[in-house]
Amino acid sequence: MIILITGVAGFIGSHLAEKLLLADELIIGIDNLDNFYDPEIKRKNISSFAQNKNFIFYEGDVRNAEFLKKIFSSHRIDVTVHLAAKAGVRPSIFSPKEYYDVNMNGTINILESIKDLDVKKIVFASSSSVYGNKENIPFSENDNVDYPISPYAASKKAGELLCHSYYHLYGFDITCLRFFTVYGPRQRPDLAINKFASAILNDELITFYGNGNTTRDYTYIDDIVNGILKAIDHLNGYRIYNLGESKVVSLKQMVETLEKELNKKANLQLLPMQPGDVFKTCADISKARKELGYSPRWAFEDGIKEFVKWKLYNI
Repeated sequence: MIILITGVAGFIGSHLAEKLLLADELIIGIDNLDNFYDPEIKRKNISSFAQNKNFIFYEGDVRNAEFLKKIFSSHRIDVTVHLAAKAGVRPSIFSPKEYYDVNMNGTINILESIKDLDVKKIVFASSSSVYGNKENIPFSENDNVDYPISPYAASKKAGELLCHSYYHLYGFDITCLRFFTVYGPRQRPDLAINKFASAILNDELITFYGNGNTTRDYTYIDDIVNGILKAIDHLNGYRIYNLGESKVVSLKQMVETLEKELNKKANLQLLPMQPGDVFKTCADISKARKELGYSPRWAFEDGIKEFVKWKLYNI
């Protein structure tokens, strides 16, 4: 197959491309190397396969409709995996217009680009943040998600709705995947596990929001990639699936696990909960298990061991 991956140089995108290239698929990769974090990190993410004969890379922005038109007219793309987005809950509170520009207009451009193709198949990266501060766990795809608590979460919910409208109007096969706190080698430097590990190694203070009892459904990158591959194989109509481990780890447990693997204690600065943060996440993955054959395998402690190996190698 010819598979287009937007956001290919990012954390998830680079792992997905790597796995698909091992399967001898042809990958068209798009990334604008946004400076939200150091673009050199993104270049390094794809450096191991940048010269692969089955990998074609285009540096550009999904908000540029003409740029996308040239790519889609040059390749007979079988499936699009749309990962490119402005990410981060807290930053979205301070620049909501930019988040909507990237996450909404970029998604519209992708959908419009494939509208006239014979193959209208797309996997859209959504987020567990769409569930907001729900009391009942685990979170199910059938739950009401009309109450996001950050612009980022709202933009992801809006992206799902856009995808549904193109399914309805033009017969697209679209699967929206709600990712739950993805971690592992190459994790973005602004995300908690990577940021905390750096602080511990450098004897810096960790800003510890709340009392440490907030919980997350941490999902190892290999399980997320396998879930995406399953979604590609089962594109049929409009579907939404949770991709998580369906287990919860508290913030306190997460720090203690990092301390153990790094063999160093963390210096914590206790601060109140931040606007936009959710108290807990936990995925009901029964639908993905049944319909996709999704079966996460990574225990949190094992995933952290792999992350720490990568982190220490890349200091």
